[in-house]
Amino acid sequence: MSTVGTLYGVGVGPGDPELITVKAYRLIRECAVVAYPRKRMGGKSYAHEIVELYVNPAEKEMLGLVFPMTKDPAVLEREWNKTAAACWEALSQGKDVAFVTEGDPNLYSTFIHLARLMKELHPEVPVVSVPGISSVLGAAAALGTPLADGDQQVGIIPATDDREAMRRAIENHDTVVFIKVAKVLDLILDVLDELGLGGRASVITKVTSPYEMVWQDARTLRGQELEYLSLMVVSK
Repeated sequence: MSTVGTLYGVGVGPGDPELITVKAYRLIRECAVVAYPRKRMGGKSYAHEIVELYVNPAEKEMLGLVFPMTKDPAVLEREWNKTAAACWEALSQGKDVAFVTEGDPNLYSTFIHLARLMKELHPEVPVVSVPGISSVLGAAAALGTPLADGDQQVGIIPATDDREAMRRAIENHDTVVFIKVAKVLDLILDVLDELGLGGRASVITKVTSPYEMVWQDARTLRGQELEYLSLMVVSK
């Protein structure tokens, strides 16, 4: 019986292909299988684009995995089990699998659930994560603004329509990075105005990528539609 392969969660950064670690580069070149998030409707994710700059897809077993954008428990379970099974097929043959993910594999990443499911279904599979540069850190660089200094506190908060929770997040931290802010941008702007912090927020879309856009004053975006990959930095 062959030894099972290792599942690596490899962070390849927020978008700029140069923001990849030496270790990530080595692993995606050494692993027999490179798994990546695949968009159902075509087009390539940043992770996929970055990988293709560093490996020849013709020389690798490229495994495109679709992650469902739904909250339906039945659909989620079915699709996630398909994803785990696709990885297990390679791992059970002794092949190492590098699952590449934007940002860091342990910060709001699809790899978190994949790793959890693999440990549950196939506990014999070694699971290793390789840190990557998060979009949060990319945003600080793009804005030229430190996230925290000395005893300051910073929060990384998924933006939701829970108005009071968003208010508390702002009140309880010196700096807040709201991720996935596009759908509730106006709500967050309203809360900031109520707190007298209307001019203290900036927004960055597709940070560090060739498509990056920066708005130093988030108030100029009121009423507009933003890309999904948008975050807001609030600095008091």
